[in-house]
Amino acid sequence: MHPDTTAGLPAPARGAVAIITNRRGELLLHLRDDLPGIAWPNHWSVLGGGCDPDEMPRAAIVRELDEEAALAVADLTELFEVRDELGSGQLITFFAASWDGDESALALAEGVKLQFFSPEHLGILTIPPFIRTGIHRYLADWAA
Repeated sequence: MHPDTTAGLPAPARGAVAIITNRRGELLLHLRDDLPGIAWPNHWSVLGGGCDPDEMPRAAIVRELDEEAALAVADLTELFEVRDELGSGQLITFFAASWDGDESALALAEGVKLQFFSPEHLGILTIPPFIRTGIHRYLADWAA
């Protein structure tokens, strides 16, 4: 039985996001659209989104990276899960990957822009709490 399924109750909605870093240790962040009805409008986040019905998180993040930015990464690693308690309520699987390209050359299909940020600049950005939690957990694990 899947760990998120209890007797007779459907599994909670799921999603997947990717923390993408370059060789300088910067993180690729995505400025979300400022539209009514979307989760976390006008916030900096990592690329990702919800899982389609019966879609596993790994397949979802590969699809989302392609759909949102025409981005394919070779070293996708599953990290951990964090629930978006204050937003969608989804259980989000975090992945990590590296990519050293020019973010301005990516074909952005959703949102306002993509930009690499050094970890010390994250404190001044408006980032959803569950994403900030995931990034801090990733950075702490990476530094250990």
